[in-house]
Amino acid sequence: MTDQIKPQPGIMDIALYVGGKAKVDGVANVVKLSSNENPFGPSPAAQDAIKRAAHEVHRYPSTDHLELRTAIAQVHNLDVDRIICGVGSDEIIHFLCQAYVGQGDEVVYTEHGFSMYRISTLAAGGTPVEVPENQRMTDVDAILNGCTDRTKLVFIANPNNPTGTMIGLAEVERLAKGLPEGAILVLDGAYAEYVAGYDGGAGLVERRDNVVMTRTFSKIYGLGGMRVGWGYAPKPIIDVLNRIRGPFNLSNLALVAAEAAVRDRDYVERSRFENTRMRTWLAEALAEHGVPSDTSMGNFILARFNSPAEAHACDDFLQKEGLIVRRVDSYKLPNALRITIGDEASCRRAAHCIGQFKASRK
Repeated sequence: MTDQIKPQPGIMDIALYVGGKAKVDGVANVVKLSSNENPFGPSPAAQDAIKRAAHEVHRYPSTDHLELRTAIAQVHNLDVDRIICGVGSDEIIHFLCQAYVGQGDEVVYTEHGFSMYRISTLAAGGTPVEVPENQRMTDVDAILNGCTDRTKLVFIANPNNPTGTMIGLAEVERLAKGLPEGAILVLDGAYAEYVAGYDGGAGLVERRDNVVMTRTFSKIYGLGGMRVGWGYAPKPIIDVLNRIRGPFNLSNLALVAAEAAVRDRDYVERSRFENTRMRTWLAEALAEHGVPSDTSMGNFILARFNSPAEAHACDDFLQKEGLIVRRVDSYKLPNALRITIGDEASCRRAAHCIGQFKASRK
């Protein structure tokens, strides 16, 4: 009987997502630089909102997320009716695949793109189509060449994770204009807040009917544990996505924390400033030790080593020193380690230890 109980095609092709490591056996007081978290945590305003809301957790949350959507719209000067909220931007990505992808449909993404693009595509029964990047940069021509009349979604993260690289809005618009009819460009803006003056592609969403932007509260807002994300899209697409969104997908605590966080602009500015300062310092310090990286626009750098063996050996050395970074073999970057930008002490410690490791191999 059990032989007849089978999942939908594509499900068993999904490799389980593995998050950033948080512990090292036998090592206490580790510094976690593996998950691109804000080292300063959430803003005090968000923390206070969570404490106040704790007294109301017996109440169901709102189903329309109006207060949070209104706050997002006011802060970013957007149309509140074109915003949808989800359990991280991951859920918005999943909604898009569920709503627009089926058997025989294709979803295009780049070779070093976020692994959820492939996972959500397979979960919907679609066919993932991976296209090459150009020296770890999104290649618009490669994406357009990878599209067919079966293409339904195209995902790019800008800035990209784990490379940290970013293409300009003119190139993004060229991509949107060149897509096949009926295909949607999804701009993953998880790290958009780290780029001063960048709207994540919101303006392009408003000018076109085939562009969707996703954002998250997990990075600069320090709310990774709350799992809140949002999307901005043409109204007809928002209407479709809301039809498959669960009515209570976000908790009371998550909603009030995110609303307080998005309104605390001073905290975001301070976090961006410190991230930029230490990202520049760490990249330069590692370069002096013979470890290059591309110019990153996120809250991490992709440190490149001479070989996969050297990268893995460095990771092992760092773990023994109580530093956890991220191997990115699964992103087809086996000779690299992704290092989150922590506070100043953490960055200096990481640079010192990597310098020790490089010196020991001479």
